[in-house]
Amino acid sequence: MSAVMTHETSPGLWALAWRRLRRDRVGMVSLVVVCAYLVVVAAAALGWIAADWPREVGVNYAPPGFAGADAPPPQGSLTPLPTAAAADEPGIVDPLADVLAELRKGLAAAPDAQARAATLPLGGDKWGRDVLKKVVKGTETSLVVGMVAALLAVLIGTVLGAYAGYYGGRMDDFLNWIYSVFTSIPYLLLVLAIAAVLNQKGTLTVILILGLTGWTGIFRLVRAEYLKHRTREYVLAADAIGTSNAQRMFAHIFPNVSHVVLVQLSLHVVLFIKSEVILSFLGFGVGVETVSWGSMLNESQSELILGKWWQLAAATTAMAVLVTAFSLFTDALRDVLDPRLK
Repeated sequence: MSAVMTHETSPGLWALAWRRLRRDRVGMVSLVVVCAYLVVVAAAALGWIAADWPREVGVNYAPPGFAGADAPPPQGSLTPLPTAAAADEPGIVDPLADVLAELRKGLAAAPDAQARAATLPLGGDKWGRDVLKKVVKGTETSLVVGMVAALLAVLIGTVLGAYAGYYGGRMDDFLNWIYSVFTSIPYLLLVLAIAAVLNQKGTLTVILILGLTGWTGIFRLVRAEYLKHRTREYVLAADAIGTSNAQRMFAHIFPNVSHVVLVQLSLHVVLFIKSEVILSFLGFGVGVETVSWGSMLNESQSELILGKWWQLAAATTAMAVLVTAFSLFTDALRDVLDPRLK
């Protein structure tokens, strides 16, 4: 009898990584949370939800629904505004009676003149805008800024690190000099300098600031990987068959160091989300017409003095859940892709 030899095809790197990730419960739960945030962001970007977030639907500082409506002010605590009836009293002439009458007619005929809600699901801000919708739009702004800025930083750091590590020599010295210049300047001063050069606020400005200043750590890691891989046998074999330098750099070496880049991308998304919140909180972030978690925290400073805590709690909770889930998912991703743990 002859034995039948069967050969099983070995799964690839990403298939093995997915198998290991599915066994990590914390990593899978974190992935589900991150995907839920991405779905919310996609729905908000398409205008399916929170498209009318600037609309003033509640009373000023409307409390959350679970906290109940504020008690009405006691009778006599406020002096009522003069009405047209005051002009009928003897000896009193109201010079603004006609103006007030026209204003009342205009307000009554306006389409937005409707009773505002006394409570909202997560409360309202000082203009009566729904905090829940602001959180959704803030999630869209902060997550988009974090992801796009991280992609820009990873692209710059990967390309520069690949050239420095692969070519070495003067190319490596020159790029290391640029790296040393960027890392020698304090981060806050560097960010403020770029903001001053761009001289405008907005989402694109924040993305450029973060992407142009956050590539240094990625450059250092990618350069080290290319220094290690450029003398490996598979790269020498590719050189022997006549492949170009660009092919060896990005078609042969890069797939073997892509796990490092992917982990750094995840880490920088978290870093840039927090950086955007800090910049917007300090007034150097998105414009006044755009809502983000940082701008909500900035608004909540004056609200806390009045005891209105719900905008701060909503923005902080949304940010904490996403950052925690992204950090845990990044740790799980690093564990499944680290060749030393296989």
